[in-house]
Amino acid sequence: MDLLKYAESQLMVKQSIPDFKAGDTVTISYKIKEGDKERVQQFTGVVIQRKGVGNVKTFTVRKISNGVGVERIFPLYSTFIESITVDKRGEVRRAKLFYLRGAIGKKAKIDELKGADIVAAQEPELAEK
Repeated sequence: MDLLKYAESQLMVKQSIPDFKAGDTVTISYKIKEGDKERVQQFTGVVIQRKGVGNVKTFTVRKISNGVGVERIFPLYSTFIESITVDKRGEVRRAKLFYLRGAIGKKAKIDELKGADIVAAQEPELAEK
């Protein structure tokens, strides 16, 4: 094993991270330091991509705030992330949803997986039975 990969694996923070993918709506609670104060802020939006390998995985979340699109890139194993909550499962066919940047109104809406569709998406071998 490469020495650098070994060091990364030893230093990686063990967190319980839910299973989410592009198209899912998530709420991220992350810590913000302002001077000597620290507070937790929520960021809710649609995951438009996940990328990276191992300890350096990142994901990009997009939301619309006052009619302006806001994107933020979060490191998956950051110590500043307190929790990640999956609000809705999205039904998409792509891994990178960059087309949402130009979409407005109903075109920017992602269909939601419901009930049996969620089970089929997570475990396809159970859905076939």
